[in-house]
Amino acid sequence: MKLEPNTKLDIAAIFQDLESYRPRRRGWIWRHGLQAQNLGPFIFRQTSANLAHGGALPAAKYFGGIDPQPECTITSEIASGRFEDDLRRMRMAAWHGADHIMVIRTAGQSHFDGLIEGTPEGVGGVPISRKQLRATRKALDLIEDEVGRPINFHSYVSGVAGPEVAVLFAEEGVNGAHQDPQYNVLYRNVNMVRSFVDAAEAKSLMTATGMAQIDGAHNANATAREAWKITPELMVQHAINSAYSIATGMSQDLICLSTVPPTAPPAPAVRLDLPYAVALRDLFYGYRMRAQMNTKYMESDTREVTVTHTLNVLLSRLTSADIQSTITPDEGRNVPWHFNSVQAVNTAKQALVGLDGVADMLTLQQNGPLGQKAREIKERAVLFLEEILACGGYFNAVQAGFFVDSGYYPERNGDGIAREINGGVGAGSVVPRDPDYFAPVCGHFGENHLPEEISGQPCSAIGGCTLCKPDKIRYIDELDEHDNVAERLRATKAYRAELIKPEVEWAGDGIVQLTMFLPTGQRVAGAAGLAIATKLGLQDPEIIHTQVMHPAEGTVLELKGKVSFAIDPQQLIIPPEEKLLSADEVRQALAQEEFRVVAATVGEDEHSVGLKEIIDIKHGGIEGLGFKIVYLGTSVAIGKVLDAAVESAAQAILISTIITHADIHKINMRKLHELCVEKGIRDRIILVSGGTQITKAMACECGLDAGFGRGTKGIQVASFLVEKRGEMAAEQGE
Repeated sequence: MKLEPNTKLDIAAIFQDLESYRPRRRGWIWRHGLQAQNLGPFIFRQTSANLAHGGALPAAKYFGGIDPQPECTITSEIASGRFEDDLRRMRMAAWHGADHIMVIRTAGQSHFDGLIEGTPEGVGGVPISRKQLRATRKALDLIEDEVGRPINFHSYVSGVAGPEVAVLFAEEGVNGAHQDPQYNVLYRNVNMVRSFVDAAEAKSLMTATGMAQIDGAHNANATAREAWKITPELMVQHAINSAYSIATGMSQDLICLSTVPPTAPPAPAVRLDLPYAVALRDLFYGYRMRAQMNTKYMESDTREVTVTHTLNVLLSRLTSADIQSTITPDEGRNVPWHFNSVQAVNTAKQALVGLDGVADMLTLQQNGPLGQKAREIKERAVLFLEEILACGGYFNAVQAGFFVDSGYYPERNGDGIAREINGGVGAGSVVPRDPDYFAPVCGHFGENHLPEEISGQPCSAIGGCTLCKPDKIRYIDELDEHDNVAERLRATKAYRAELIKPEVEWAGDGIVQLTMFLPTGQRVAGAAGLAIATKLGLQDPEIIHTQVMHPAEGTVLELKGKVSFAIDPQQLIIPPEEKLLSADEVRQALAQEEFRVVAATVGEDEHSVGLKEIIDIKHGGIEGLGFKIVYLGTSVAIGKVLDAAVESAAQAILISTIITHADIHKINMRKLHELCVEKGIRDRIILVSGGTQITKAMACECGLDAGFGRGTKGIQVASFLVEKRGEMAAEQGE
């Protein structure tokens, strides 16, 4: 299989011969930063190799279509609940520059006691199973070939099934994972002894297959009542997991600290968050940094979330980030819309590229308040660690409620998370190994006594383990006859191949979003919005965001609902695609031969804005492309326009008109054509009309060469004028 940019991903084909699929590689791949890269008119200092195919930012057309890729990895988090639809999300995210696809597991999966099979539908995430991993990695192989860059696939190793999950990930080519035993202890109440023993095995497997590890310290400031007060604890949690990972044999290059700014506006975010970012990088020099925004403060306003996201990226540029994670701006709505996943990727890419090289021009004042605050955070963290040692170690500290306490250390408010050393899930399940313990598997943690007759890898005793001999893996396709991917694909087949239906989460879900302003208070606006949606025929309408513009004047609403119909593209009447000359092609044509244009708003029309948008250089008008403009103003008689065209030897006339009573707009267009005929110049001059209600058909019916309506850009008019002049010259044999 090979993906083509203009061809949909064939989801059903991904599942063909899946039992025989093997991942093409294991291990994490970092981007390679370029010190200086020439792209278009610019030299970039913090970029990586370009994509073979991809989606540039909207403003790229002004800079030669460049699509610079930052030097750090960019994450896209995928969590629809139906992994078959997530494959398409992954393709879209990679197209826009993501090379770290993080698949969010269902909230309950870290409570599972073992692995699951098949592909059940999830709520708030995807149930991780072998088939789901294998199909996803297979799709990502195709996607990374399409965009021309390796794609890292990532999930989570937690819960009492953590070691089994780690084995599964190692077998199926997962490239990175969250792994932090403290997450189990504090947030899932897994017995702390069991959690750390399991973590040693999981980390060993991750190390054996080159998986990158992201820790879970960020959960503390997402949970704490006042997150800006627990920055010393974040340092401590990073230190504990990093030191434990090193002790299990993990390379420092694979250990990523999950750094999350603890505040967001309207707090003075940069002033509070930058010292923490600086302190973390000082104290953990040599480790990788995974920067992510804080989900704690995300509400339903996507604009607010996007601004916070951008400020977080500023911190990354002022300090460092090896992985820039992104959070969909609708996360606070609990509606992970796939186009917002792409918006988040583009926000990170746009901000990172826009801030390219900023650290070369700015110096962080370490001798002032920034340095003092960073030093204070580090000192408090060291004191915290010393207290942990003094009380007998981490387990005793957790039992005493040291962690996620809302006090600013050494202050304690007594509201920390406390767990019993002998309590929690899996308590009493850890037993010592026998002196002659032997496990014939690779990537195994701890002392493994190989029999004397065995040399080389431990698994050579059984002819290879599943890491070395993947054919030994037992592949189970589906277990549930109803809740499986084949049934879901059958139900949505028409919407993937034949019909068009709006979607947000899943193929064929029919969800659309409406934004409206209602001139009333918030409660009345909410009820009115739902009534409007119902009258529009939307099913299951739901308000997803409200914002009061003024208590007495009005409220902005965003709501979603479902349409019950689908569109058959075979029944659509699609106008031919407009082919335009590029700006450079227009300039080249005008450099060879001057092009003079007379422009005016005609009749009794005083409107000038639309015409100025077309001709003025400031607005990207045709003047900037080299046209010579004779502008006559507003309310100009048709005869005067024609006289000016003759006197200036113009090759085209542009008139602007609006719809008025008695069809005066049509009368004026016909009059212009007829006067040109009367003066014997109609075959030598191009006549164009424009206005909010003007169409090409209407203008041509009145004898003109073209008409342009609402939304017209200068390049459209310029392209038409140049090509029309060429046609006229050819007809006249010139």
